[in-house]
Amino acid sequence: MSESTNPAIAFPPKEIGDFLRFCAGEWMGLNSTFALDEPTALAAEDDAPDGDEWHTSERGELLVTYLEPQADGQPGGLSQGPKGGLQQQLIFHSDGSYHCGADQGRWQFWPDGSLELVIEAQGQQVRERLWFTKPNLRLRSSVANQGDGNPAHAHFSSEIRRVSKA
Repeated sequence: MSESTNPAIAFPPKEIGDFLRFCAGEWMGLNSTFALDEPTALAAEDDAPDGDEWHTSERGELLVTYLEPQADGQPGGLSQGPKGGLQQQLIFHSDGSYHCGADQGRWQFWPDGSLELVIEAQGQQVRERLWFTKPNLRLRSSVANQGDGNPAHAHFSSEIRRVSKA
């Protein structure tokens, strides 16, 4: 059993610290991105066939590590990124704020067991929601809106935790 499927944490997690702990692990994902403002931007990046310029999908592997809180009463954080690649750290604070590098955002843990992250950067607001449907199946969706409120792009990931047979 994976360390992140600790039986001491109720499923679904009921509070932010347990949710973050539950995220730890190695994940295999299918990531889809949808261009909502300029579909040709994705075509230039991906050499998409005619008619598919608005959408890209790719498989990926994500490594997520739980970071213990640096002070009592804080929820902790996550270090995450592509397996073997550059990791980014998200540090969560009990006042509903978080930071990822120089970017600052807000988080909210919803009664349905999902975590919502909102961050404003580079003239856009990105709203991401993460939730578990099963202990080893995590879903993520995000929408980036331009400063005028128009949608720029959307992203959806379904991620399956790798578990070891022990």
